[in-house]
Amino acid sequence: MSSLMWFSRGEYASRLGRFQRELTGRGLDGLVCYQPETVTWTTGFYTKAYTNYHMAIIPAQGAPTLLCRDVSRYYAEQTFAFDDVHYWSDGQDQDDLALSLIRKRFGPEANLGIEFSSWMVPVQRFRRFSEELPHTRWTDVSDVGPALRIIKSPAEIAYQRRAARAAELAMAAVVKVAAAGRNELSVAAAATAALVEAGSDTPGPGVFSSGERASHLHGGYIDRVLQHGDTIQYEPTPHVHHYNARFMRTIKVGAASAAEIDLARRLIDIQDEALATVAPGVAATVPDAIYRNGILSTGKVERYTNKTFYSLGMIMNPSYAEPLEATASSTWRFAAGMVFHSYLLVGDFGMSETVLVTETGAERLTNYPRELIVAGRG
Repeated sequence: MSSLMWFSRGEYASRLGRFQRELTGRGLDGLVCYQPETVTWTTGFYTKAYTNYHMAIIPAQGAPTLLCRDVSRYYAEQTFAFDDVHYWSDGQDQDDLALSLIRKRFGPEANLGIEFSSWMVPVQRFRRFSEELPHTRWTDVSDVGPALRIIKSPAEIAYQRRAARAAELAMAAVVKVAAAGRNELSVAAAATAALVEAGSDTPGPGVFSSGERASHLHGGYIDRVLQHGDTIQYEPTPHVHHYNARFMRTIKVGAASAAEIDLARRLIDIQDEALATVAPGVAATVPDAIYRNGILSTGKVERYTNKTFYSLGMIMNPSYAEPLEATASSTWRFAAGMVFHSYLLVGDFGMSETVLVTETGAERLTNYPRELIVAGRG
């Protein structure tokens, strides 16, 4: 096994078998796959340049075929868990090469799956494939890959544990340096250094905002000087081999009022109560209702529209999460091996954790102190 291969060949063979059973059950001869998460999870192939044209053929029987750029040959040889690799060079028509491989593998007529939701399957590409393979019947199988990835293997969870630890170290770095008079840029730089040193693939620093921006999700650091009494909202989002863990904490600069501390404790209690209900077989709406009813009971908001859980696993830009999420209308149930980011945000107070569903309940993978943090007291 290559040192660049993230999992054993046996795990990739198992994943391929699961995918092939899904294809066979749908009456398909194979999948023409462009979505990076599906290609990497199923075959192992990975390069930082995954935004370049690459395609995998996953047949209902037999081993996969890979098509990638010739400058990625080293990474194909080191990470692709199978043998049939073809390369394109700059100046060649990649779709023409892909069509040739599809014809060679399946002939002029086939029932093939394709992921219409993939950002690497633009309308123009599918139109060309339809025109040049007029006797091929295409079926959208965008749901298969995400569904297979929802339950994590022990090896996948191990990467998410490492990501969780990196997130904790990044949070500690922010708490250490945040103070009145410090620029957001220097605080973000400290978080970034901590993430990289802890083994994160992505330098981060994650979601970071202060002042009035702390009341709103998905802020990014800017050239702003922190003031005494500011609120910082920080959510480190590291990846280890693209397996993600994350958590939110609210940080006050210099001091926190008694009212802020009290609200933080009430919201933490609500989250603790919600997470305590998570276990295999429990409906997603059970903890979701605890979140929503508890948040509304504070009187701080008139309605709460955010989701309360969303699934985390292998995430490759531009994706930010897996598709499974909890809202008041969800119909799914928790199962052992699922991993979620579970959060609440009320005003400028945010609290979240990455949690693993075990056979008996929920385990927090992120383990930073659950409290309103005050930094820069001196």
